[in-house]
Amino acid sequence: MSDATRPQLRNAVLVGFILLAAAARLLPHPPNFSPVEAVALFGGAYFASRWAALAIPLLSMVLADLGLAALHGGIYADYLFGAGQLTVYGCVLAITAMGFGLRGQVGAGNVLAYGLSGSLLFFLVTNFAAWVGSSLYPPTFAGLMQSYAAGIPFFKWTVAGTFVYSAVLFGGFELLRHRVPGLSAGARAEA
Repeated sequence: MSDATRPQLRNAVLVGFILLAAAARLLPHPPNFSPVEAVALFGGAYFASRWAALAIPLLSMVLADLGLAALHGGIYADYLFGAGQLTVYGCVLAITAMGFGLRGQVGAGNVLAYGLSGSLLFFLVTNFAAWVGSSLYPPTFAGLMQSYAAGIPFFKWTVAGTFVYSAVLFGGFELLRHRVPGLSAGARAEA
């Protein structure tokens, strides 16, 4: 394999991993058990181009959301590209940027720590946005606390999904890298 084709192969494999993980959102799953945070961290950790690292996970989430809206329509389709969904996309970008810190430092402990941090960021930001943008909660500190309390049952699924999908993405890619030498060569993002 030539040096010129190695980055192309690597990027194609990374995109494939991300698209497959994002497509898993179309399968039945517990609420918030999704690959969102894992995909963002994975992209941030492995794409040499920061632009690709930010764009590809975000685009994969948009494509999955379009698929979910097509499958389920109704309220989900109305929610698509609303303020709540834009908050989720902002979280995807922020967690991808967090993933830059994993470059060259991918290991089980770091991936778990970053995964928990990304899940916590997602929980704090999206529940804050629900408090700000919804009439469900009074515009008081007590209302904010109600919003966070309402999100707690979903948080465990967010963390579980992040850990499971991180294990699949990061572990799967590391296993594949050891079997396909072209995936490791020229990986400037990990230097």
